[in-house]
Amino acid sequence: MVVLYAFIEEERHSYLLDKYAGRFNEELNTRIQKYRRWQDAQLSLLGRVLLTYGLKHYFDLHEFEIDRTSNHKPFLVNEDTCFNISHAGRLVICCIDKFPMGIDVEYLDPATNYKDFRSQMTQGEFDRIHHSEDKISSFFTYWVEKEAVIKAHGKGLFIPLQSFEVLHDQTIIENKKFYLKKITIHDEYQCCIASGRDIRQQEVYIEKIGLAQL
Repeated sequence: MVVLYAFIEEERHSYLLDKYAGRFNEELNTRIQKYRRWQDAQLSLLGRVLLTYGLKHYFDLHEFEIDRTSNHKPFLVNEDTCFNISHAGRLVICCIDKFPMGIDVEYLDPATNYKDFRSQMTQGEFDRIHHSEDKISSFFTYWVEKEAVIKAHGKGLFIPLQSFEVLHDQTIIENKKFYLKKITIHDEYQCCIASGRDIRQQEVYIEKIGLAQL
């Protein structure tokens, strides 16, 4: 399992657009051009750039086509390699493996009030956050776990967050078991990977990609 991540940089935005404009499909190019904020455009672009870099350097896959499932989860057409992308704040991250997975990253925003999300938590989740010493970190641990599992499952928003609970880095949705692995990227971000196979002891290769490498 390979995890690649990068931080956006305003001073390299024009360079990245010029270099990669037209390299990807029309749907992605159109989406990038519609963003009003350079941050959103670059996060979207870098997700695909990291995927391309990772497939080429770690999986010897130089050409690929992306499609989406009926639930809008992207996948590689006619390939046994899987990927998932997430971004938050200034960070974009891409996970690539031979098995389906979901990854989520969130910025530890100190202004977040965990009580605003009470309706999306189980009682156990709310109690753990409420009684923790670091409520911001505890809340975002809960959040990335839930989002990673939902992305791994593939049904997205059709699965209510409060309909399942993560305990001991595992959970069950619709009789299917999922396992979770937390990874450390940066002290201002929380990140988690979920998979239908037990990845709790799996080694994850993590690489920071500087924009000068791209």
